[in-house]
Amino acid sequence: MNAEMIVVFPGTPTPDLARTLDLGGYRWKAVSGAEEAHRLEPQSGWMGAIISCDEDAESAWAFARALRKRDNPVNAVLLLISGAQLAELELRDDLFDDFCLSPFHPRELEARLRHLFSSAEGATRADLVEHSGLVLNLETYQASFNGNALDLTFMEYELLKFLAQNPGKVFTREMLLSRVWGYEYYGGARTVDVHVRRLRAKLGEEHANLIQTVRSVGYRFGQGRWSN
Repeated sequence: MNAEMIVVFPGTPTPDLARTLDLGGYRWKAVSGAEEAHRLEPQSGWMGAIISCDEDAESAWAFARALRKRDNPVNAVLLLISGAQLAELELRDDLFDDFCLSPFHPRELEARLRHLFSSAEGATRADLVEHSGLVLNLETYQASFNGNALDLTFMEYELLKFLAQNPGKVFTREMLLSRVWGYEYYGGARTVDVHVRRLRAKLGEEHANLIQTVRSVGYRFGQGRWSN
C-alpha cells in the first residue's frame, strides 16, 4: 500500500504488531533508538512512527521526544500503551498524534493506522500510479493502459490500485479481501479470482501477466520497473 516507510520502536516489535503491519501492506523498520532511526531513515523521510510504551516507557517517551525535536520532525506518531499509562498522556500530548491500548485488536490498530497515515500519504504520494504503461489517477479514479482508457468497476479499480502500489509483493486471497474489500469475507475467496480474471481480460492478453498467480499462495503484481 505504501511506498513510504514507518519507523517502529523498540527494535523487537511484538509478533502481533509485525503481523498487523505486514498484512496492512505497510513498509516498516524497527529501530533501537533515535541514532539508529537517523542512520536508517529513507531519503524521503519517515512517513510516521509507531512507538510501544508498555515495556520501557521512559525509553519510548525519549524516542518520541527525539522524533519531534528533529529539524524534520515526524508528524504522525502512534503510541501503544497499557491502560495504566493513560494518565501520562495528558502531560505529553505534544509528543504523539494518536494512541492505541495494548494488547490491541488488529482491526482497531489497522483502523487507527489508516486514519493517522492517510494525510501523510496524501502529502507525499503522487496523484498518479504508473507501472509498465498502466496509469491510475488516484483523484479521478480513471485508469488507462498505453494511453487507452480502461472501463473498470469500482472494486476492479481498487484491486488493481492496491496491487500496483505493492509491486512484487505476494498477497493471499484472504489478505486481498481484507485490504481491498475492507473486511474479513470468510468463504468468499473466489471473489478475488473473479475480479483478477476480469482485470486480466481488460488489460488484454498481451499484458494479462502483469497480475501473476503464485501457485498455492495468491497473486502478485508484475515486477517490472516502477516509476512514481
